Amino acid sequence: MKHFSLSSRERIKKRNDFELIFSTGRIIYSSDKVLRAHYIIEKKAEESGVKIAPVVSKKLGSAVWRNKVKRLIKESYRLNKEILTEVSLRKSVLLKIVFSANILSEERNKILSYKEIMPHVFEIMTKIASRL
Repeated sequence: MKHFSLSSRERIKKRNDFELIFSTGRIIYSSDKVLRAHYIIEKKAEESGVKIAPVVSKKLGSAVWRNKVKRLIKESYRLNKEILTEVSLRKSVLLKIVFSANILSEERNKILSYKEIMPHVFEIMTKIASRL
C-alpha cells in the first residue's frame, strides 16, 4: 500500500457494505458538525486496513458541487491516512468509514476549498483512531 495513494482496494464499493455500515455502524461528528462519519470495525477480517467512501446527498446541491465535496474528502483522507492505517494494521482490524456532509450545502457553502474540509476529516480520523 503506497503512502499517498487511494487505490480501489481502499474504497468501499459494495451495496452490502454500505447497508451494513449505515445499519450497525457507529456515528461520529466533527466538532462543529460539518462532517459526519459512519464507521464499523471488523476484528475478524481476512485483511486489515482501512476502506473509505465519501457520500453526499442529492438534496445538498448540484452534481458538480457534490463531486467537488467528495473529491475534497478523498484528498483530505489520502494525505492523512497514516493515522488510521498504522493503528488498524497494528491491531489487525479492518476499518470501514463512510464520510458524509452534515451541515454543508451548496446554498451555504458555494465555494469550498481543501483548507475548509481537511481539518474536519482529520479530526474525525483522530477520534476514530483513539477508539480503535
